[in-house]
Amino acid sequence: MFRGRAQAMGAVAATALVAATPALSAPRPPGLKPAVDSVEAGLWDLMDKAEREARQKAELNTDAALNAYVRDVICKVATEYCGDVRLYVMDRPFFNATMAPNGYSEVWSGLLLRCEDESELALVLSHEVTHFSENHSIEAHEADKRRRNATMVVAMGIAVVGTVAAAGSANPQSAQSIMDATSSLIDVVYLASISSYFRFSREHETEADIVGLRRMAAAGYSPQAGGTLWRGLIAETTTSDFKRVREQDTRLGIFDSHPLSPLRAEALDAEAAKLPAPTRVAANRHRAAIRPFLAAWLKDDLRRRDFGQTLHTIDRLSKAKEDLGVLNFYRGEALRQRGKAGDLANAALAYQAATEQADAPPAAWRELGEARRRTGDAAGAKAALATYLSRAPEADDAWMVRETLDALSKGD
Repeated sequence: MFRGRAQAMGAVAATALVAATPALSAPRPPGLKPAVDSVEAGLWDLMDKAEREARQKAELNTDAALNAYVRDVICKVATEYCGDVRLYVMDRPFFNATMAPNGYSEVWSGLLLRCEDESELALVLSHEVTHFSENHSIEAHEADKRRRNATMVVAMGIAVVGTVAAAGSANPQSAQSIMDATSSLIDVVYLASISSYFRFSREHETEADIVGLRRMAAAGYSPQAGGTLWRGLIAETTTSDFKRVREQDTRLGIFDSHPLSPLRAEALDAEAAKLPAPTRVAANRHRAAIRPFLAAWLKDDLRRRDFGQTLHTIDRLSKAKEDLGVLNFYRGEALRQRGKAGDLANAALAYQAATEQADAPPAAWRELGEARRRTGDAAGAKAALATYLSRAPEADDAWMVRETLDALSKGD
């Protein structure tokens, strides 16, 4: 009897969860303001508060040229929403961008560092604009609210049925089995609710991928950037120092709404094949925009302590044969800090390569000198450290370097 009732309750659960998933709405009109008593108005209040806090964050990048560049790309792919968007570039070493329903948008430095050209940036921004234009955050909020209410009702119903069935059983062991089954079924309903939520999120992600790709292609950017960017991110995860990150592209469980799957890249490739050829050539513009921040952003990236990913990013940036002084210096820093077998020798090679470039930071000679000193090359160490002092005579650590030079000279 209980099994039949449980199956019936399970059917009710499935029906309730399906009903909790709304159909996608029409794109929002530009300049939309929510009604004061609407669900969206509540979300706007929360996002307005988050936006005010973002303006006070130490990570906020206020460089006018950089902000103007990123905003220009947003306005190219979303001309109709340009007046709705308030952009904040944040110096955070992770690949991320967001756009809230009130137009508050963040773009993180880790994303800008990993986009090879403006088309890849346009793709990500188009993706976020699609979340905004298609009201995805509102739909997700409403669906989650309905789903939680439906789950609570179904779970309560199962609990009542199970309790009644257990009370009517003359066999204590049978009664306990009924209660155990009731508890298990409630867990199944809960997990089904969570699973449904993340499937719904993946539907939004798919729509944002495809509509966003069409939007950026219509603005003249290369639609092939979608598959290229996604495969680049997958390749980066395989170089991670952390097993959890290396396996990220295969994690397709119910708690992962953004899988780094080759299937996603293939879907973008298939859609790109239907779209017109690009009319914008923007690689140099993107590199010029991020060039002043390469050193600071790579230094931030090293703080993540995932040296494999940082080295992969440097390798990718180096393909353009630009900024090699800065890039080779931070290649050396990544190798030195990682400290695996052979890393010190390779770090010295990277520092040496950096010093051969016009844009090498003075610290490249200091670190080259220290690497040579540690490998027993006293003459080479002295030459590099002396060059460092000539290039940065007022450096805070100049006195320490002079002491090291004195010690090396006394050892001759």
